[in-house]
Formats: sequence, C-alpha cells, structure tokens
Amino acid sequence: MGYYDDHYEQYRQKQKGNRRGTFFAALVGAVLGALLVTFSIPALSKWDVLPYSVTPKGGGQTENEGTVGNKPTVQENVSVNVVSQVTKAIDKVSDAVVGVVNIQEANFWSQGGEAGTGSGVVYKKADGKAFIVTNHHVVENASQLEVSLKDGTRVRAKLLGSDALTDLAVLEIDAKHVKKVAEFGDSDAVKLGEPVVAIGNPLGLQFAGSVTQGIISGKNRTIEVDLDQDGLPDWNAEVLQTDAAINPGNSGGALVNIEGQVIGINSMKIAQEAVEGIGFAIPINSARPIISDLEKYGQVRRPYMGVELRSLSDIPSYHLQETLHLPPNVTEGVAIIQVVPRSPAAQAGLRQFDVIVALDGQKITNVLDLRKYLYTKKTIGDEMKVTFYRDGKKETVTMKLAKESF
Repeated sequence: MGYYDDHYEQYRQKQKGNRRGTFFAALVGAVLGALLVTFSIPALSKWDVLPYSVTPKGGGQTENEGTVGNKPTVQENVSVNVVSQVTKAIDKVSDAVVGVVNIQEANFWSQGGEAGTGSGVVYKKADGKAFIVTNHHVVENASQLEVSLKDGTRVRAKLLGSDALTDLAVLEIDAKHVKKVAEFGDSDAVKLGEPVVAIGNPLGLQFAGSVTQGIISGKNRTIEVDLDQDGLPDWNAEVLQTDAAINPGNSGGALVNIEGQVIGINSMKIAQEAVEGIGFAIPINSARPIISDLEKYGQVRRPYMGVELRSLSDIPSYHLQETLHLPPNVTEGVAIIQVVPRSPAAQAGLRQFDVIVALDGQKITNVLDLRKYLYTKKTIGDEMKVTFYRDGKKETVTMKLAKESF
C-alpha cells in the first residue's frame, strides 16, 4: 500500500521540462557512487568495520585477471563467515538425532507396514550397544522398530522399555552404527527467553534432521494427560514451552540449548487454528530417572499402593453423604473404589469407600495430587502416613510402599 496523491497529474506535467537535466544528474551520481563503493570496501574490511570479511584471491594478494586498454583489472573473492553459536550447537548434536520408524503387523483393523515415524536422541554408548530415548507414543503398538541414521541407513532397534505416563521410551541398537552421542544439559537452569533449537524429522524421514529455532517461552508448564481416553486426566505432565516449530515427526527429538546440550525431549504441541508457536518438551532433568529405569528394568519402578481411586469432584454429591458418609465440610479428597488383596493398602487396613485427604500430612485434593506426591516424593520401601475418613471419622494409618507387580 502506498500514498495516494490527488495532484499527481499536475506534478507530472511540471516535471516534463526537467527530465533531461535530471537524467544526467542521476547518471553522474550513480557513477560516483559505484566508484566510492568499489574503493571503500577493501579499506573498511581491513579496519574490521564490515560485518563480513573480504579476502582477495590468492591468500590476500590481488591478482590481475586481464587488462582493459592499459589498465589492469582486479578480481576479489568475498567470503561471509556464517559460523555462530547456533550453528556450533547444531553441529555438536545433530548427528545424535535419529529417526524412529514404527512398523506394525497387518491385522483385521489395518494393513500393517509403517504406522508412523518420529525422532530419537542417542544418549549413551556402552558394551557395544547404543541407547536412544524417544517418546512412548512414537513406539506404541509397534511389532518392529527401525532407527534411521543421518546418512539414511536403517537398522533394527530393540525396545528396552516404555512409559505411557511420562511419554518416554528407550531403544537399543548396535553401537557400530553410531558416531556421536548427545550430551544432556540442566533443564532446571534454563531461563525465559533463552534461545533453543529443536532438531528432528518433521513429517517423516523426507525432512530428516530438520532444525527450527526459537526461545524458551515458559517453564514448569503443566499439561493434563488422559491415558485411557475417559475424559478424566490421569497425570499432569510438567513440560518446557517453546515457540520453536514442533511438527508431527519431531516427537522424541532434541530440544537443544546454545551450548549444544539436550535440555528437553520434544513431545507435543497445541494444534488449533487460533494457536501458533506453542510446543512442549519433557525437561531432561525429569526424564533422566525415567530413562535410567527403562534402560535397566524395562519399566519405571514406582511405589505402589494397590488401590483404585476416584476424585471426590467426580462423584455425585448424593454419594458423598449416603455412600461415603462424609461430613458436609469435606469436599476434597480421593475415594478408594477398590483395594487389591495383599497390596500395601490392604496390609495397612484401608478399605473400599475410605476417603484419603492427606499423605504424610500434605493435603490431597484429587487423584492427580495423590499420584504426584506418591511418584515424586516417595520411593519403593518408604513408609507413608495416610489420613482418611471412614464412616465420617478421621483416621490415620502407616503404609509401607512396595514395587508394583504385574
């Protein structure tokens, strides 16, 4: 869009008589400007004023390429230095980011073949094996897994373990195929506005090794996760928010800081027409213990109570008094729907329809609160005080947590 001039025609008529003089003035100005640029660039480069370097051909010496009349002509080659902290960071880690191909067998519901492609990060080499972290949803329901390396080579991969709650999985391949291993950074040390790079394989292996740049947009974000698709959240995932583009296929790839260290495992984005540039990554500090358990044990070793739970906010108010016999002022907590025989809960004396309101004295308002406390504050073998209501009376028992058995 430009300006609209009502007097443009009158102005054009007045300028007709001055066109010839204007033309010659412009020509002289152009020639003088060209000469000024030609002779000033080498001097400015020598004084390090320009943002790029000018290097004469032949190691800094000028070279006559020919003559025009009796005057020699000089040719100079200009080279631009594009190395930066970002490119150094990408060079450091990009070879450790691989593609992960999910292959499924044909059945009644599908024709089989490649069900999807994601990304992964090589984080360790030991005893002739290389270990790769990716997302659970990348490898879910796979009958066979392959890893695609940077040069396009595809090798068979073994799934060591996968955890739906944190959306992490660990794979193993032969170490002879791996030349570079990624370095983990400190996700707790990241700052808002800090530059980051997302590396992965958006839209499949066709765009393998794609790089997008952005910043840390938010720390300690919480995203509800519904694992059984019943409309109720099963877990609150704590994630890093970034505006670096994360597209389908980037899942499981690396979120990298300016030092070339992996600070997050790319996991998801908000995909709505009105939303742009909101992606999430699992902080690497949160992922480390999960990765370690999956590598060693094939599962995450979490403390186990042995109960089926329901938040009071999801129970009709009629049952709060008639079934659970709660005092009118108790509106937050977790009801026990079922107790597994011989479980820690059963051995502690908990029963169906008991309502847990605190663990170790810390208030519990819903199932998410209970799981977060249990999985982040307690370990297998710990003792835990459970405060609950039974038939309208408040009681406390001590439970010894065990490892879940399958």
